[in-house]
Amino acid sequence: MEIVTPKVISVCQLNSYIKGMLDSDNKLKNILLCGEISNFTNHYRTGHFYLTLKDDKSSIKAVMFRTYAERIKFTPENGMKVIAFGSVSVFERDGQYQFYIENMEPDGIGSLNLAFEQLKEKLSKEGLFSPEHKKPIPSYPNTIGVVTSPTGAAFQDIINVLKRRWPLSNILISPTAVQGEFAPSQIVNAIKRLDTSGLSDVIIVARGGGSIEDLWAFNDERVARAIYNCSTPVISGVGHETDFTITDFVADMRAPTPSAAAEISVPSQVEEMERISNLCIRAQKNILSRIDRGRTEINRLMDRNVMRSPAMLINERRLLLDSYSEKMNYYVSKKLDAELSRLSLSAGKLDAYSPLKVLSRGYTIPQKEDGTIAKSVEDIKIGENINFKFIDGQAFCLVEEIKNG
Repeated sequence: MEIVTPKVISVCQLNSYIKGMLDSDNKLKNILLCGEISNFTNHYRTGHFYLTLKDDKSSIKAVMFRTYAERIKFTPENGMKVIAFGSVSVFERDGQYQFYIENMEPDGIGSLNLAFEQLKEKLSKEGLFSPEHKKPIPSYPNTIGVVTSPTGAAFQDIINVLKRRWPLSNILISPTAVQGEFAPSQIVNAIKRLDTSGLSDVIIVARGGGSIEDLWAFNDERVARAIYNCSTPVISGVGHETDFTITDFVADMRAPTPSAAAEISVPSQVEEMERISNLCIRAQKNILSRIDRGRTEINRLMDRNVMRSPAMLINERRLLLDSYSEKMNYYVSKKLDAELSRLSLSAGKLDAYSPLKVLSRGYTIPQKEDGTIAKSVEDIKIGENINFKFIDGQAFCLVEEIKNG
């Protein structure tokens, strides 16, 4: 019996062989695999998705390379149930078999609907839909900027409505594609052109109706942020009345259709003419009413005595003035008499205490050379000159002797 010695191979050779076996098995290709996402990682450098797909009994590692990951509309999340399309193969370096995903759809809800709800929730949390950020639409815009396809029916509808409602306004179109892969970037550029030019008082972003795929350019995050950052008020008129896009939520005002957006952007000339006519009628009535009130007031004044007989009023006022004059003279005279009496009393008191009154009774006032009064013999000295003041003159004396007592 011949003994067969096993061939020694490397780990790399083994993993390569297993990979070849799996890659050649058609049953492991083009598989639709249903599972729940866990351990999801969006690699920030490469853009690859790394995740685990699991059910209640088992799990498998999975990877979705960047070229495929960029195509899906929604953002995968842990706990999300999905249907993934791809093949099973081996990552030779680690010897690990895994599922290589080429496409992925949410299980039970369309990827576009899910992407719409995810973006709506994200932008709402950031405050892009908040009412305090909404700018008022001008009442009488001079120029209306329109972001839409120049060949579409939506643009013609807008022109017709604007010409009918407010022919005074100018229309400035910023042309763009409204559908397709490059539409979002073109819409962003069209909005920025109108906004930076400063020529538009309001901007209408519009497109006719269609499926969710047709309207998808208006659910793009770049378009939403361009509208939010726009300094010019923006009206969204995308799709039909039942269609809602992210543009509707971030715009300053939402219109159900492009035609409705045009109606919202300008006033109606018919309504304005009616309003002006009503204002004229009201102004005329107010003027006539004020004239009537003024005439009534004049008639009332004319009926007063002063207007019918001014001389009588003057005579009455003259008599009243005479009465006031007499009263004033009486009180002034009474006041003068009282003050004269008070003055006489004060003069009598002043005369009684006057030094001259004392001198008239035989007294004299000794005054020293420095002008001071000598009140005692202690205040004078021998040889000092003393001036004695009498009622009728003065005497200058030399002190030769002083006696006390």
